[in-house]
Amino acid sequence: MEVTQVLLNAQSIDGTVRKNAEESLKQFQEQNLPGFLLSLSGELANEEKPVETRKLAGLILKNALDAKEEHRKFELVQRWLSLDGNAKSQIKAGLLKTLSSPVSDARSTASQVIAKVAGIELPHKQWPELVGSLLSNVHQLPAHAKQATLETLGYLCEEVSPDVIDQDQVNKILTAVVQGMSASEGNTDVRLAATRALYNALGFAQANFSNDMERDYLMRVVCEATLSPEVRIRQAAFECLVSISSTYYEKLAPYIQDIFNITAKAVREDEEPVALQAIEFWSSICDEEIDILEEYGGDFTGDSDIPCFYFIKQAIPALVPMLLETLLKQEEDQDQDEGAWNIAMAGGTCLGLVARTVGDDIVPLVVPFIEENVTKPDWRQREAATYAFGSILEGPSPAKLIPLVNVALNFMLSALTKDPNSHVKDTTAWTLGRIFEFLHGSAVDSPIITQANCQQIVAVLLQSMKDTPNVAEKACGALYFLAQGYEEVGPSSPLTPFFQEIVQSLLTVTHREDARESRLRTAAYETLNEVVRCSTDETAPLVLQLVPVIIMELHNTVEGQKLSSDEREKQSELQGLLCGCLQVIIQKLGSSESTKYLFLQYADQIMGLFLSVFACRSATVHEEAMLAIGALAYATGPDFAKYMPEFYRYLEMGLQNFEEYQVCAVTVGVVGDICRALEEKVVPYCDGIMTQLLKNLSSNQLHRSVKPPIFSCFGDIALAVGEYFEKYLMWAMSALQSAAELSTHTTGDDELIEYINTLRNGILEAYSGIFQGFKNSPKTQLLIPYAPHILQFLDGIYMEKDMDDVVMKTAIGVLGDLADTLGSHAASLIQQSVSSKDFLNECLSSEDVMIKESAEWAKLAI
Repeated sequence: MEVTQVLLNAQSIDGTVRKNAEESLKQFQEQNLPGFLLSLSGELANEEKPVETRKLAGLILKNALDAKEEHRKFELVQRWLSLDGNAKSQIKAGLLKTLSSPVSDARSTASQVIAKVAGIELPHKQWPELVGSLLSNVHQLPAHAKQATLETLGYLCEEVSPDVIDQDQVNKILTAVVQGMSASEGNTDVRLAATRALYNALGFAQANFSNDMERDYLMRVVCEATLSPEVRIRQAAFECLVSISSTYYEKLAPYIQDIFNITAKAVREDEEPVALQAIEFWSSICDEEIDILEEYGGDFTGDSDIPCFYFIKQAIPALVPMLLETLLKQEEDQDQDEGAWNIAMAGGTCLGLVARTVGDDIVPLVVPFIEENVTKPDWRQREAATYAFGSILEGPSPAKLIPLVNVALNFMLSALTKDPNSHVKDTTAWTLGRIFEFLHGSAVDSPIITQANCQQIVAVLLQSMKDTPNVAEKACGALYFLAQGYEEVGPSSPLTPFFQEIVQSLLTVTHREDARESRLRTAAYETLNEVVRCSTDETAPLVLQLVPVIIMELHNTVEGQKLSSDEREKQSELQGLLCGCLQVIIQKLGSSESTKYLFLQYADQIMGLFLSVFACRSATVHEEAMLAIGALAYATGPDFAKYMPEFYRYLEMGLQNFEEYQVCAVTVGVVGDICRALEEKVVPYCDGIMTQLLKNLSSNQLHRSVKPPIFSCFGDIALAVGEYFEKYLMWAMSALQSAAELSTHTTGDDELIEYINTLRNGILEAYSGIFQGFKNSPKTQLLIPYAPHILQFLDGIYMEKDMDDVVMKTAIGVLGDLADTLGSHAASLIQQSVSSKDFLNECLSSEDVMIKESAEWAKLAI
């Protein structure tokens, strides 16, 4: 088969030619994998072949070794490992040879593929000679071979974990990289590749950073590279510094003054990509110190051995003025598009982090800047002053900020309507939102919003919602936090008199022609939801009037007109927002008897709409509609049964949706809502639901985050159907048992421990529901054989000492359920259990009220 021609055809502009080529590549791969991979690596290594086929051959080769989805990746790795050794050696030799190709695309592709192969083989103790042969290349000319080899070492460090390469080789890699970075290296491409490689290799350098001499040397090389004449090298060197700031925070003290000087110079004088990284260094130090101070709480004494160096506190006299200067470097057309990022935004973000790190200390450093600039004729100065004010509102104490806010509020309300510049208005609305977010609400002692100014604030925000999309969006955001601050005010809210007008204005915004610009429509619906969620009983009749309005809007999106794909996307976005809005309304009106009765007259109509939304295939909408149906089931209770025959197939589709696993997870939650609503009326659907849930658990293609909710769902089903659950008991218990075993002997990073706790909680909720479901039934003795294992599981998690409060509460509850349901059968088992007594006593003396209550109940049951 002539591979070159097929690869050329695969890039043809003619669709048929392209399709045929892709087909024949696929067939070749399926029929003769070793031959397929060999001919690709041959193509990549062959200097006679066209650049574009070499590049594509390399890409296909790379994709044959790695995939995003875990299960697919696992298959590809197994497939490579089981290939014939001879073929693998030939492929690897071809790849290494390509590193010295004069064609840069071929070299770069080869270095990525080598790293992927290394990522598979090195952990299996294969290809031990790789690092050695790469290092011998580094000392060779021509320069392009050196550059490609350094690039490969960088990708290699990104691909494998530090424990795979022994320290001796790590030292050699770092030596080669650092030599490539040094100023004596004449070739810019080599220096750039070396600097980028160091970025990936930093995680391997633990031992080297613990050695003073080596660390000094590494830091010196990085700092020198920040002064290189080539902008890309300076940027890469600052990226290294940012990474060092988080990986080796505790080693930075001797260098921090020099780094300040280097970063300050870059921020003031260098090109934007470099300046942004220089600011990022300080943001990263803030993140580190915020984490340390949060972890240790406020209760440590100054001289204790807490690992915080207070770099930011010491730097603020120089750091804050530098950041304030950046705020004046706005771009004419900034922040119009999502995700825009420039030096002024980076400076403001860093300033906000500094405020969270040092608290009150930042205020006197920023106030003079605000006072000096906020009334200047140049819009840049007014905007910078407002941005500086908004940035420091989280961190310092309300006592320090509220006097300033009281002075500034009137000025800002007037700027929001009268300032001639759109950027200034945008930032002013954002700052008002931050004031309402952090300094307004039941937690703040002295209110900034009073009877006197509330009407003016609402009027100004509603006025600004008619402004340009970006200003209107920020005004919606400010209103969102204004409403949220009145969430727990009792029967009457200061916003009640304006409720109708606020809702009307928000609905008007959603109909603006330009509402899809700058997330405006989404912001308006999110704000409407928050206003409804935080409203009081007084306005319930007005919320009820909103129901037919939203129903009508949703009805209009379902009407089957033929749409282009872009319009269809707009439409599903709107459907999702409307379903979300209905969910909040259903929860609000369903929570009190008086309004629930009036609301239920719309239930049939709403459910009908949700079913037609499912017919439009879109994942985000499915998720929103599912959540709303869960709320509806909760509100309608046993009456929900009439919707089940039609709804069931969509429920099943949701449970089978592995691709969009969030939809699957939400659907599992809705099964729980339906069980609580229908109780024993859910029985006719249980076979189908349980079969699908058990299938989901045994699949290795379903995202792991969906498994804990499935277990708690077992508990919901058992609770709803009682002893009828007997027919699933064996299967459910066996799945629970193997998951329980899996969750007790694990060590890992924080993320894994958090997941394991969620998993344990799901398992415990299942046990709890099953015990409670069987209680007082003649069939309780069916559970006795499972009790020893459950107690063993409780012992196991108690002994491991890494459970969080949620798991602790559920676990002690399960001990109580076991005693309560099994009665005298449980006594001897609980007595034999290793830790039940200690566990119970620990929970009885817990600070946490919920844990204590659960424990007292369990003690009673036992």
